[in-house]
Amino acid sequence: MKLGQIETPIVEFPDLTAFRMVCGINHSNLTYIEQKLNVILHAPGGKMLFEGAQTQVDKARQIIRRLYQRALAGETIGEPQVRSELSFTANDEAEPTLEHLQFGAGRRSVSARNPAQQIYLRMLMDQKNDLVFGIGPAGTGKTFLAIAYGASLLLAKRIERLIVARPALEAGERLGFLPGDLAEKVDPYMIPIWDALHQTMGQQMLDRLREQGKIEIAPLAFMRGRTLSDALVVLDEAQNASIAQMQMVLTRLGEGGRMVVTGDPGQSDLPRAQRSGLAHAVQILDGIKGIGVHQFTANDVVRHPLVARIVRAYEADQKHETQ
Repeated sequence: MKLGQIETPIVEFPDLTAFRMVCGINHSNLTYIEQKLNVILHAPGGKMLFEGAQTQVDKARQIIRRLYQRALAGETIGEPQVRSELSFTANDEAEPTLEHLQFGAGRRSVSARNPAQQIYLRMLMDQKNDLVFGIGPAGTGKTFLAIAYGASLLLAKRIERLIVARPALEAGERLGFLPGDLAEKVDPYMIPIWDALHQTMGQQMLDRLREQGKIEIAPLAFMRGRTLSDALVVLDEAQNASIAQMQMVLTRLGEGGRMVVTGDPGQSDLPRAQRSGLAHAVQILDGIKGIGVHQFTANDVVRHPLVARIVRAYEADQKHETQ
């Protein structure tokens, strides 16, 4: 053993199924932790031995313990979960308390996967915030968490409806030029939203609530003239809303209504001469009582690690063009 390294006592994990899940296929999860923390992990039959510098060993033990608890709760443990736990220990901070949301009959437990998501979740769960902005690059979980939280409120009967809207503009394609009736035009455009709801509550529950009119997904234009009471409204892809559209939808809130606005100001599909309503709204509303704003960055991407590097490359290119 190298000078300055320690070897900890063996830690036992009674549930072998959960322990094997933590280790991963061919100990792939342990290998990932070893590479990131510069430690050595031995896992003989339900036991684990940690070797390395004291601070890194402490981090590794903390990560393994949290992964083991997640495995005991029935969660599948893979690289995304390992990266999530690593992110919580990156700044040598005290072990965080994860926020957990339970969805329909134990269908899925949703929790923060990094510190940025944890801050965002707490902001969503704070009943003092009637309007929350979640802004930042794709892959940070801002839309999924908003929809999942809305689903949890709906299933707990704390709201009457979950309404998700999107501007009918994406990459130059307008709904009016698509074939079919309104439902046939809208549904393909809303697939990411339906996917998030399916993952959260399951198809059977989703179909039932949709038939009851408890879940509504529609283009942003359909919000005009309405008062949205006792509902959680999620405006997704808000960078594609004009200033007038943003003002329109933000003033739709009625008694008992709350709203979450998500989007990436750097990815607007609006004509170059037209300013995004999302960037404008955040600029003039940040700091107002009852409004929360959370900014995600490329470091908070929870998809494939390559996605974060791609986001950074595009951000750097955009900065270069503006100089």
